[in-house]
Amino acid sequence: MSETWSGEPADVEQLEAVEESESEPDGELPRLRAPDEEQRQHAYGELDIPDDVIVLEGSPDGTRRGVAIVASRYNGDITNKLLESALEELDEAGVRREAVTVMPVPGAFELPLAAMALAKTRRYACVVALGCVVRGETPHFDFIASEAASGLQLAALETGVPVAFGVLTVDVVEQAEARVAKGAEAVRTALEMADAFAQLRASAR
Repeated sequence: MSETWSGEPADVEQLEAVEESESEPDGELPRLRAPDEEQRQHAYGELDIPDDVIVLEGSPDGTRRGVAIVASRYNGDITNKLLESALEELDEAGVRREAVTVMPVPGAFELPLAAMALAKTRRYACVVALGCVVRGETPHFDFIASEAASGLQLAALETGVPVAFGVLTVDVVEQAEARVAKGAEAVRTALEMADAFAQLRASAR
């Protein structure tokens, strides 16, 4: 479903309500202010699941699985690093290099079409989309980032094959440089979802 899947998936900033009781008249809603940079970071957490239910949870273990990576050539300095990060993570997960297919495409806009085509072959347990979109002076960034995200999600929904969002959407290249580990994150997401789907299919037999 990064010119971030990655998939591992622009971030939505949450606003924190802060009451200013002394300076605001009675009856007015508290003012909103943006949280500090550290507060904007998403944190990975575990779910508190009761022991008396069936848990269907995937593991980022890629043994004996075919994995497809579709990578944008645009902003190649960044996507090369995303690809390197993704391949290292696949090695760690036990995915053999001969089980990995990499499809380069011109830019982030072409990622969904390629991901859909790869998923429809049914040869791959999951697809990882990598690319980088950097904001410019025109609305081009917003269109490309939005279409890439929605198109990759559509590819996953229509095929039932996990598609991880490893597309970086940043204001400046320096932000992308600091986030190239998104390639590894997208791989972990894709493998975990693929494993969960495999368990689901096995349990339905």
